[in-house]
Amino acid sequence: MIHRTPIRVRFYELDPYRHLNHAVYIQYFEVGRIDLFRAVGWTLTGLADMGVQVVVSSIETKFLASGLEGDDLVVETWVEDVRRVSTRFGQRIVRGDEVLATQVVHGACVNPQGRPMRFPKEMTDALTAYLVET
Repeated sequence: MIHRTPIRVRFYELDPYRHLNHAVYIQYFEVGRIDLFRAVGWTLTGLADMGVQVVVSSIETKFLASGLEGDDLVVETWVEDVRRVSTRFGQRIVRGDEVLATQVVHGACVNPQGRPMRFPKEMTDALTAYLVET
């Protein structure tokens, strides 16, 4: 299943060329991942209170087209892989049928001291609902 998060481009997110700034794409992707977590019942602070943190270990982003002021975009987020202590998310930002950017994010589950830990079973089960074969 693919999770979808709508976002509208705001004027202050544009670069001097009136295109969506490249750094903002990364923020939009983050909003999409956090929204997926919220859809399965977790907030980042709630996870932290449980002693669980999901941190980004790498990001690969490809920019394909420019977002413009006022564009109605959708961040699509899915899970490509869930392992004992790591996961990989696939994402893309679309404007209608046009893909503006794609991203692959590797994440790790760590404890409050930053040491790797297993994903709690309920997290693995919930994330598996968004597993999409790539």
